[in-house]
Amino acid sequence: MKTAIYPGSFDPVTLGHIDIIGRASKIFDRLTIGVLNNSAKTPLFSVEERVNMIRECVKDLTNVDVTSFDGLTVDFARKCGANAVVRGLRAITDFEYELQIAQLNRVISPDVDTVFLTTNLKYAYLSSSSVKEVAYYGGDISHFVTPYVEKRIHEKVIKG
Repeated sequence: MKTAIYPGSFDPVTLGHIDIIGRASKIFDRLTIGVLNNSAKTPLFSVEERVNMIRECVKDLTNVDVTSFDGLTVDFARKCGANAVVRGLRAITDFEYELQIAQLNRVISPDVDTVFLTTNLKYAYLSSSSVKEVAYYGGDISHFVTPYVEKRIHEKVIKG
């Protein structure tokens, strides 16, 4: 069985993330989305909220599960029985950063490979940070996230 993880902060999950998840779910028999609990950041959504939002977005993908983790990505991969880490690439700057991380992970855990999927061109500009910024200023984020995630972002931004 080919098993992979797709780790990230997903704060919030975007259509770009959903695209990568859908494509990776066709490549691997099992895909675990790992929502990183990074205490160094102050996210808009809690880890539990992010996990639940992604679960809602991928509920029709039967070979995908969603959980949270902290610590090293390769340790999370081992825990999930995964031999691959999926990463999405939008631009050359993503590649430079992701290549360094992939090489570091390869040294730490030679049995875990990194698989890069290039983003769909219609999402090449998209990031969770830009979605939050547009939302904070009252802009239309409907082209960037699912309706469910859009509603959740508006609830957070409006309620503060």
